[in-house]
Amino acid sequence: MMEKTGISMRILYIVPMPPPITGQSLAVQVLHDHLRQFHSIEVVNFSKRNIRNGIKRLFEVLPIVWQTWHGKRKTDVIYLTISESFFGNMKDVLLYLACAGHLSRMYIHLHGGTIKRELWDRHSAILSLNRFFIRRLAGVIISGPSHLPIFDQMIERKRVHIVPNFAQDHLFADEAAIRVKFTQPGPLRMLYISAMIELKGYEQLADAYLSLSGDRKRALRIDFAGKFESKAEEDAFLGKIKDEQGLRYHGIVGDERKRALFAQAHAFCLPTSFLEGQPISILEAYAAGCIVLTTGKAGIRDIFVPGVNGYLIKEREASEVAAAIAQALDNVGTLLPIAMENRRTAGEKYRTTTYANSLRQIIELPAISAE
Repeated sequence: MMEKTGISMRILYIVPMPPPITGQSLAVQVLHDHLRQFHSIEVVNFSKRNIRNGIKRLFEVLPIVWQTWHGKRKTDVIYLTISESFFGNMKDVLLYLACAGHLSRMYIHLHGGTIKRELWDRHSAILSLNRFFIRRLAGVIISGPSHLPIFDQMIERKRVHIVPNFAQDHLFADEAAIRVKFTQPGPLRMLYISAMIELKGYEQLADAYLSLSGDRKRALRIDFAGKFESKAEEDAFLGKIKDEQGLRYHGIVGDERKRALFAQAHAFCLPTSFLEGQPISILEAYAAGCIVLTTGKAGIRDIFVPGVNGYLIKEREASEVAAAIAQALDNVGTLLPIAMENRRTAGEKYRTTTYANSLRQIIELPAISAE
């Protein structure tokens, strides 16, 4: 039963559950584990492991549409994480149709930030189709204020809810450990952990290192972790860094290795030019007591202040990444206060409990209103 409200609901939970582990699947797993303590949940899983891209995807989602249509009749609230690709959005439209008559009890959650510019602004018919359904929903959930314009003229602003992302509890470092890693002798340890795709900027980071002087290279170590889109891209990157002792690729890392990489890192770098939602990796860096070097993309601006949380980088410019790295190396003595502030911010704002409780309170609104 629910704390305080005493409400127990039936929730239709339409999400991409892990595996694979992505920022989005991790977020829906955290919320699922929280909600099931209070409510009955029926999961409709559209994991990327199970559904391929392209036109075949539309046929593969039909069982998901059937599960949704069947499940809506015995549910109190419907929760859907929406997609941002063309075919993913067509899947969402089919799910809206499947939930006809129940849209006033449906919440959609946008974890990214590309859907307006990459889809709706380019295709007016698709925009109109989505607006038709979204204006009838119980609400929309986004990660930060910078994404409010995505839903302008689609739904009332009061039905758009902002819930920031989180860092997992096991990544939080205590302040004593943070002080130790910043006061021990040795090179500055920098970490990149994200998808190994061109738009995320891993190449610019490697090129920035390669452009540094010998002394600065010796004062720096950069660890990379994440999944490449192809074996050819992975081989090309490994060939590029093979003679550089200061660069190391760790592959796809599990929870324990990820925790260890963050724990030893002084700085986290994400030189992304991607239209970010709100990178969980930056919040994880805060929790681990790292300074952050990143770009000013919309979703990042909601959680990152240049000079307060770290250094701002101009996207797609290896020279700008190199300049930020040089600035960090030349001001090592000023980095600990930034790292400590990031850790305190993460503890106050970006805990999993804060995230899950905020979402639960939103999802419960239709049932509370019906009392």
